[in-house]
Amino acid sequence: MTVSEIMAELEAKGSASIKNIFLKHGVKEPFFGVKVEFLKVIEKKIKKDYALALALYSTKNADAMYLAGLIADDLRMTREDLNTWAQEAVSTNIATYTVPWVAAGNPHGFELALQWIEDQKEHVTVVGWSTLAGIVSLRPDNELNCSQLSMLLQRVAAHIHQARNQEKQAMNSFLIAVGSYVNALSPEAIAAANQIGPLSVDKNGTACKVPLASEYIKKATEKGSLIKKKKKLKC
Repeated sequence: MTVSEIMAELEAKGSASIKNIFLKHGVKEPFFGVKVEFLKVIEKKIKKDYALALALYSTKNADAMYLAGLIADDLRMTREDLNTWAQEAVSTNIATYTVPWVAAGNPHGFELALQWIEDQKEHVTVVGWSTLAGIVSLRPDNELNCSQLSMLLQRVAAHIHQARNQEKQAMNSFLIAVGSYVNALSPEAIAAANQIGPLSVDKNGTACKVPLASEYIKKATEKGSLIKKKKKLKC
């Protein structure tokens, strides 16, 4: 499929009601309002396509960008590709899911994530923290830099309440991921979660809630998350 063919399909499947919902959740124009289930149909047809993923992402259409992440060949993405994607991830769903999913599957992901969390732009810091969350939930513990992750937990505990809105949520997700998937650091993450307590986050009038990290970690570990890592992030 070509970019023009895909864009035509996306436009045809767009919904005004879905678009309004997405707008409330931080998705930015331009986009058509396409349900993820339809994007998954296109993904099954294409599977992986590095060049097509780059072309779709470059349209800056949020529906096409999300699809780009689904079909991206994570291992072929260059540092420049990933940096470009992070800088252009202005929609909440792209910053929280699409780019982190791809970056977490790339050898440069951890190093880049540490750079991204230092960025002045909030959406880039969200990409960074979300990538770190993805990495710890996917990679075996013996492949993780636990000393670095421990310092990041301390940073979250000290600064999360002063963080910006979306950044705060991404830091919380990182904390939950470490507590749920990294054996050696789970007690430290739980202690940090207890120190932090509930978070105050503006959800723009939606029914979404920010999970209480201590409770979420407890439930996840009881289900066996410390024994079994995730097989994939993309969905």
